[in-house]
Amino acid sequence: MSVVPLRAWVNRVAIVVAIIITFGIPGANLFVGYSNTVNTLAFKGRLNAARVAQYIYTHEGLWQYQRLRLAELIQLPEADEQPVVQTIFDKDGSLVLREGATLHWPVVGRRAPIVVSGETVGSFVIETDLWDSIINAMYATILSVMLGVSAYLSMRWLPLRALDRAIADLGASERALTAQNERFNAALSNMVQGLCMYDADGKVVIFSSRFVEIYRLPRGKIAVGMTTQDLMRVLQTYGTPDADPAATLTLRDAIYRERKDGAFVQRLTDGRSISITYRPRPAGGFVVTFEDITARLLAEERIKHMAHFDALTDLPNRVTFYERMEAVLAHLRRDESVGVLSLDLDNFKTVNDTLGHPVGDQVLKAVAERMQSCIRSEDLVARLGGDEFALVQVPAAEPSDLPVLAARLIEVVGAPYDIEGHRLVIGLSIGIAIAPSDGKQPDVLMKNADLALYRAKADGGGTYRFFEPAMDARMQARRALELDLRKAVLQGEFELDYQPIVDVKSGVVTSCEALVRWRHPERGLIQPMDFIPVAEETGLIVPIGEWVLKRACADAVRWPSSVMLSVNLSPTQFKNRNLLQSLKDVLSETGFPPGRLELEITELALLQESDGASVVLHQLRDLGIKIAMDDFGTGYSSLSYLRSFPFDKIKIDKSFVCDLPQKEDSVAIVRAVVGLSSSLGMTTIAEGVETKDQLASVKAEGCNEFQGFLFSRPKTAGEIEEILRAQATTAQNVA
Repeated sequence: MSVVPLRAWVNRVAIVVAIIITFGIPGANLFVGYSNTVNTLAFKGRLNAARVAQYIYTHEGLWQYQRLRLAELIQLPEADEQPVVQTIFDKDGSLVLREGATLHWPVVGRRAPIVVSGETVGSFVIETDLWDSIINAMYATILSVMLGVSAYLSMRWLPLRALDRAIADLGASERALTAQNERFNAALSNMVQGLCMYDADGKVVIFSSRFVEIYRLPRGKIAVGMTTQDLMRVLQTYGTPDADPAATLTLRDAIYRERKDGAFVQRLTDGRSISITYRPRPAGGFVVTFEDITARLLAEERIKHMAHFDALTDLPNRVTFYERMEAVLAHLRRDESVGVLSLDLDNFKTVNDTLGHPVGDQVLKAVAERMQSCIRSEDLVARLGGDEFALVQVPAAEPSDLPVLAARLIEVVGAPYDIEGHRLVIGLSIGIAIAPSDGKQPDVLMKNADLALYRAKADGGGTYRFFEPAMDARMQARRALELDLRKAVLQGEFELDYQPIVDVKSGVVTSCEALVRWRHPERGLIQPMDFIPVAEETGLIVPIGEWVLKRACADAVRWPSSVMLSVNLSPTQFKNRNLLQSLKDVLSETGFPPGRLELEITELALLQESDGASVVLHQLRDLGIKIAMDDFGTGYSSLSYLRSFPFDKIKIDKSFVCDLPQKEDSVAIVRAVVGLSSSLGMTTIAEGVETKDQLASVKAEGCNEFQGFLFSRPKTAGEIEEILRAQATTAQNVA
């Protein structure tokens, strides 16, 4: 389009715009003024109609004659407001009131009904003229003419202004493009990945500095316009080349031929791994990114290693061990066997408890190293958790070397350790299962090896045992016993017997010990030694012990007040936080005096609860309950317990009494215990007295009381009551 037509087009546009402004603004002003006037009249009409209706409601029948009051209600406008005429008509259309100034044409008005209690009783009319709006429109016309002329003059120069602005915008776009290119170059230079862009002819268009760094190229050896072949020659000559150049050549051909996205990992001669990703460009050529993923691959390898190896000892973990077992068993031939060893450290918990877990961790590391030194490279030793280890051998024609290996492990692991200035001795117990005779599945083999390990532990530790079918049978019997024991607790299958404790000098029964019995509905009477250990392990000893206390107190409350009740307290009960409250509840419910109750506690209970034992014992003493140490002399710290805890009695274990008076060492032990107890103000009871010679011996050594078959076997509650009644009758006759 030429300049002249363009100017004519601009002139026409300017005229149209000037006309629109000149006539549009006044017209709009007049319309707005009219609309505002009409809306104002409508509002005032409704408002004053409502006021009149309210007045009529209170003055019904007389309102037409109250013209002064109605004039006040309709509130004629102030002097500076637009003049209006307000008229009130009754329901018949008769004039009631007309107030207001004289109006001039043109006049507009609005009518509003006067409604009282839902009935129209009249109407209100308000009117005004439009001269204010007309005058405002005239002023607006003058202003719009001036604006229209200005618009016409200014719009003639609009194309030139637009051209100048376009030129300015073009310059700004250029500057923005330059800044964008600078940002692109900065991003390209700071990318973690290297980048190369090739055109359709396979020549380098763009490359980043990171690409040069990844391949360790000297500056200036790569330039825009190089072909892929030239670039590869530079890499081979000056940079860090591919460890397999043929693979890169194959990739180059694939890019040109297939023209699709792809990726692969390139191994460089310095050991690094580079992830290369390529993508074709729509206009031809392709973009290739390069990322050094060596650290990431190493991290992934570490994570993978952590998933299959123990973090502390770096031995294979349980997952890897079972995978290895499955693989070995899957390829086992008929004439081959596999040895699976379950290993557990002896007394390791003591190391953790006394020296702390850091020392324990150092011990586990040293144990792992010693175990690895004892096995062949093809065998596998793993840490399953805590101080539990396991070992699997490769298939062998004969398992005859298993005892040699087990003995060697026990010897090497059991040698002393020097850890952070501590000289430690840690034993090792081993259970051995052999596939396929002891099982063909990993879980079965480990279960059987664990059963053999339990046997080794039960035999004192520091030894090894092979799995025997009888072990599994014993374990199954133990599980059956546990199930029956749980039923017995629910169904109340327990009974109590009582064995008298007699004064050595007078022969009078001073106390009776409550002994629990289990009468199985099918198996008959089960001895405490058969079910108490199971009850301890399962925690069932707590409800059983509570039942014993309650039943014994209920029985003993009928005895003479001079006879004490002795009840054994197991280590598990002693650790129970509810022990004190449970005792209070039993004593309150049965009415048994706490001063007649005596609790027998073993050294094992004190050893397991050494920190809080003194507090518990003093709380029991505060209730008035007597405390006796049971099986004295069989533990490790008996003398220290006598000094630390408030005992009332000491029961000398029957293992010392049974050898009296023949063995001098037993006599010496009994004499020492009696002398020590006497000096501490404690009563001494000799357990297991079965002969007159034994009674004479403990009497001669100064024991206060004795208990055993010589006087009486355990009796039922009824039988004990007969014995106590007979004793009371005898005492009365003597008196």
